[in-house]
Amino acid sequence: MPLKCFDYISIEKPKLSSRRISSVYTISIDGNEEKFRLIHTYEEKIPRNEVFAKLMVITPAINYALFTPEISFNFSLDPRDLQFFKDMMELTANDILVNRIYRRTGFVREEFIPKEIKPQPLAEVVPERVEEEEAELTPDYNKCAVMLSGGKESLLTYGLMKEIGCEVYPFFFNESGGHWKVALTAYKWFKEQEPNTKKVWSNVDRLYTFIEKHMKILQNVGKPKAEVYPIRLFFFEHYVFSFLPLIEKYSIGNVLLGNEYDDPRGLTYEFHGIPHFYAVLDQSQFFDKYMTRWFAERGLNIRQWSAVRPITGLIVERILYNRYPELFKLQRSCHSVHKEGGDYVPCGTCFKCNGIQTFLLANGIDPQLIKYKPHHIETLPKRIAEGKVRLDEDELLHSLYLIKQRKPDFPLSGGRRDHVEMLHFDDRNSLFDNIPLEFRERIYSIFEQYTRGYAYLKEGKWVEITREEALHGVHDS
Repeated sequence: MPLKCFDYISIEKPKLSSRRISSVYTISIDGNEEKFRLIHTYEEKIPRNEVFAKLMVITPAINYALFTPEISFNFSLDPRDLQFFKDMMELTANDILVNRIYRRTGFVREEFIPKEIKPQPLAEVVPERVEEEEAELTPDYNKCAVMLSGGKESLLTYGLMKEIGCEVYPFFFNESGGHWKVALTAYKWFKEQEPNTKKVWSNVDRLYTFIEKHMKILQNVGKPKAEVYPIRLFFFEHYVFSFLPLIEKYSIGNVLLGNEYDDPRGLTYEFHGIPHFYAVLDQSQFFDKYMTRWFAERGLNIRQWSAVRPITGLIVERILYNRYPELFKLQRSCHSVHKEGGDYVPCGTCFKCNGIQTFLLANGIDPQLIKYKPHHIETLPKRIAEGKVRLDEDELLHSLYLIKQRKPDFPLSGGRRDHVEMLHFDDRNSLFDNIPLEFRERIYSIFEQYTRGYAYLKEGKWVEITREEALHGVHDS
């Protein structure tokens, strides 16, 4: 096992109380054990559900299958939960191997990178025993939990679902890391304005840092302003699982994440024969479909999906600003927010900030409304020219084209790509049935007011389709 850092990782049976769930992680390094207690706390009493507790404590370990020969659970596990763990472990390992190890990020020491590009051995998963443990939920499908990060997609998702008449529960996860600073502005507003707002506190980010600081293959762990995590790629479902007690308590039928459109053209989703997800497995359409099927198989019948998957970031900002201006002002999409006065503000120069400012200028929106400074805006063209922006190629070109139309003295020109302002559908990243049928038409009716029709990717080219086809699907002949 060339990437081996640990003798084993073991997880103790979780302890449950009315407002707290915890479990001890043990990592063994050359015969010496180090321990860390993973904790989740709740602001209200929750049902004591051991199945949910086990799921939330095992999920972080999915990230480390390449680095230890054994992951053991000192408790029983349902076979369906075990299969979830193994499936995600294998998929995540490929994603990490390709996008964090073979494609150098500077975190993995060169001498530990395997010379031959091929799948690497995975940990054996050893539960105390495997036995069926039933879980049941009869969800109300008019109730929607929105996982709110403080970013534009999740804020728009809340606005959309609220407007179309759903009972919406904003879910905030404080993972004890930098992301909470990003979410804090939005959380304070929702806490005042939305009685359904819920928060879970956990120290999972400290668990990740604890594990990764003990990995001999890594360097620069905790490096200031790093825009990628050193090695982990699977964390969103840990957030969702941490809310399962509240989902059960309030019989919530939908869990929505803010995953927007990604253009699959030019991407192979394979690297030297290793399939992967370009480091976003748990934000993919495949993953949402997998989880919805798995929740059904598990007896919970929760649907996991994204309302904004057909639209680009450019359109997300356009709708958010024009339709939900109060929500627009809450967004903090930045890798390195920092405090100024009583508020957290974006750094203004990271990859995320550069993308946001580009979208805002393309839409004729003043970036200073969400705390960007004049010098951030003035120096944006230079950073874009240096490649410091991560947007789909057409999305960037069309955004620059729109900026140039508004500001002829803008130094970059771009190019017109009309599909960027349309609703996108394709077989890889945006299936026609991603949004549940009962919500689809109402959501599209809102999107239509800010877009220029519907597009379907056929044989590598965007072709215009009708609203009816977008609602019910295109049948290729």
